Amino acid sequence: MTDQLHIGHSLPDANIRPLMFSIAYRMLGRVAEAEDVVQEAFLRLQHAKDEGVAVESPKAYLATVTTRLAIDHLRSAQVRRESYVGSWLPEPVIDDREPAAVREVEMAESLSMAFLLVLETLSPIERAVFLLREVFDYGYDEISQIVQKSEDNCRQIFTRAKRHIETGKPRFEASREKRDGLAQRFFAACQGGKLDDLVHLLADVAVFYGDGGGQAPAVAHPVRGQDRVARLLHGVFTKGKAIGGRIRRVDVNGQPGAMLLDKQDRLVGVMELDIVDGVVQSVRSIVNPEKLQHLGPLSDILRSPRS
Repeated sequence: MTDQLHIGHSLPDANIRPLMFSIAYRMLGRVAEAEDVVQEAFLRLQHAKDEGVAVESPKAYLATVTTRLAIDHLRSAQVRRESYVGSWLPEPVIDDREPAAVREVEMAESLSMAFLLVLETLSPIERAVFLLREVFDYGYDEISQIVQKSEDNCRQIFTRAKRHIETGKPRFEASREKRDGLAQRFFAACQGGKLDDLVHLLADVAVFYGDGGGQAPAVAHPVRGQDRVARLLHGVFTKGKAIGGRIRRVDVNGQPGAMLLDKQDRLVGVMELDIVDGVVQSVRSIVNPEKLQHLGPLSDILRSPRS
């Protein structure tokens, strides 16, 4: 697909922007950056219209520009990711920003942090080809035009990327009802300080990941093991309770999770759970204020590294 896309003059409908955000966010794992990429794509579409360029399909045009901008952004972000302090986790998405049509055709877990972290192991081009084909159901002819590679090459890239993804693809509890029920018991045990209950709700090989990005207190390295994770969580929530903190149960990136709030209802952090085989396998905690500011007012606790 050339930069001068011969595409009608109809304006994009209301569902296109959420779809473009879906693509950009999965590519980048950052909310603000994804929004910037989508905004730039729409500005370029408007500029093309102003210049009299015939645009038959705004959706095709926007998908192309959004994906290419995301690829460029990933390449420039590589050095920043390598120098990141502690564990890097995607920015959490709480609200339901995706059109129903996308939710129906994509993999149910493609928004989860576990899946996004597996995508991080792919090159930008591999990530784009895999997402467009596997999650968003684009044809190879369309993908070829978007990433400017031959259809045969795109097929090879997808096959290689899918093989790589399959080796690290996360599993999730099949029953949404079971997931939600276990998450409810898990956070009740956290708030109630019931260490024994926490231990029994965690997998033997449970892992806790903390992302403070050097901006807020967080564990520098993953904490592994049922007992160690339970003790860590017990300590975190005991301190939270002492300052009047509370939990608001929400879905985080499509998985069970919670927003951790101070007594003024300002955000302290976000947790996402991976639940498999009736136990919590992973806990991911984001307290980096740069990754939370899109979710509302932040607690003063996040401004105090000694807290």
